[in-house]
Amino acid sequence: MFSFQDRSKLIHLMNTYSFDVLVIGGGITGAGIALDAASRGLSVALVDMQDFAAGTSSRSTKLIHGGLRYLKQLEFRLVAEVGREREIVYENSIHVTTPEKMLLPIYKNGSLGRFSASIGLKLYDSLAKVRKSERRKMLSKKETLKLAPFLREEGLLGAGFYVEYKTDDARLTLEVIKKAVEYKALCLNYAKVTGFVYDRNRIVAAKVRDEITGETITIHAAQIVNAAGPWVDVILEKDNRNGRSRKSLKLTKGIHIVFDKSVLPLEQAIYFDTDDGRMVFAIPRGNKVYVGTTDTFYEEDPVHPVAKSEEVAYLLNALHSIFPSLSLKEEDVESTWAGIRPLIFEEGKNPSEISRKDEIWTSKSGLMTIAGGKLTGYRIMAERIVDLIVKKHRFRHAKKCMTKQLALSGAEGLRSSNFEYFVNKKAMEGAKFGLNFGEAKGLAQMYGTNIDRVFDLLDKEEPVDKLPKALFAQLLYSIYDEMAYTPADFFIRRTGLMYFDIAMVEKTKDAVIDIMSDRIGYSEREKTFYTMQLNQMIREAKGDCGERDTLDTNE
Repeated sequence: MFSFQDRSKLIHLMNTYSFDVLVIGGGITGAGIALDAASRGLSVALVDMQDFAAGTSSRSTKLIHGGLRYLKQLEFRLVAEVGREREIVYENSIHVTTPEKMLLPIYKNGSLGRFSASIGLKLYDSLAKVRKSERRKMLSKKETLKLAPFLREEGLLGAGFYVEYKTDDARLTLEVIKKAVEYKALCLNYAKVTGFVYDRNRIVAAKVRDEITGETITIHAAQIVNAAGPWVDVILEKDNRNGRSRKSLKLTKGIHIVFDKSVLPLEQAIYFDTDDGRMVFAIPRGNKVYVGTTDTFYEEDPVHPVAKSEEVAYLLNALHSIFPSLSLKEEDVESTWAGIRPLIFEEGKNPSEISRKDEIWTSKSGLMTIAGGKLTGYRIMAERIVDLIVKKHRFRHAKKCMTKQLALSGAEGLRSSNFEYFVNKKAMEGAKFGLNFGEAKGLAQMYGTNIDRVFDLLDKEEPVDKLPKALFAQLLYSIYDEMAYTPADFFIRRTGLMYFDIAMVEKTKDAVIDIMSDRIGYSEREKTFYTMQLNQMIREAKGDCGERDTLDTNE
């Protein structure tokens, strides 16, 4: 059950049954917990007040990486743990995770010398147990410029060359949730926790409001887990039997900017340091290149972070420094996104110094909270907290954790060794459904083994003139198999088009809104609401951060 058609049934079931675990938060952390618990045989419900991955988990640098920069902070255990998790996440989600060669330029008087970079990357290889074919290489100046000819030559000594993994963070989260649903987890977006129910000062249930209909239900569970990311403290405040929590969040903000390759002709991912010591990524993706991130404390509304002009200027200045021959301007920025990192507060530390380690704690009421952590470490974080839940409640029906070898939705039977063959085979099949080879290949790469369902939907439906066939197929699959409810769900988290092809969003948005309205059954008010919401998000992505529309959103 993972379609808009299932909402009323899901709400009824959640309101009727008592679960082993209720997870609050549908980002990658909550998704991972739901999958781990459900795959062990526990009964699981998950709710999110927005769409799945609408917070931090669709707004990251979109890398499954080991945190090379944390070596500077001597966080060897963190580097080792998430470095090893990279391989697991990659092999279990092969269709949404891709190896990416990363170039680390080394400059005279830079923060990293050639020797220290070589030692650091070698230590990284060792801690992360990097496979032999992906271990670091040290390049000469000539070799470096061959890979990235636009790099600043003055003071360039060479570069380190190593491998990270590129991902689509929102789609990774969705594939985790879809796998949890296969194990009978009940997962619902646009369902907001408004309070808790107690029995002798212990939390036994959560009051939840359906943000679409306004209906309120009560979800009972033996263990409620607060995995709400930037809203962890908001949930803790609703727990009025909590007492004073020893932990609190410090939110930091990062932004990214996107260019067409015609203005930033980069074929090689680069990780470089700025004048103030920050590290920035520039990563090719299709015919675009995205650059980020910044790292600043954030105290505004975490629901609506946007990239501000001074933050865009900071990244442009960093690009001017590393690529002086390219005259990149603010008007060359096609789109932007901003995300909030929910980090554990540490007195006196600046944003870049605060640890990315996750922490788990339990309130007096029994509410269990998890915060901090990295996208890469979601699986091991989930394993740890579910281990604690099983031990605490003595769930004898719980199996041992199995997610280390568990392929996500769309990755069943696929490995790095056979993925290319699979994609090409499905690309050739696409002709039967009116798709050209490139369109079908792109869909197969995105959906993995779920491509057959995408093809099936396309086979049964008459395409509309206003949408390309491939996009129409994606829209149908998002509505009927991925619980997309709003146009923003589709354009941002189901496809990523808002960030990486905003021109296509503007070209097709009216047709998409009409189709979703017809299929889902929007009221006139809903259609107006979601149209205004999408238009506002397009303006924000393009850098127009003026006043929001009168009709505010929960997006």
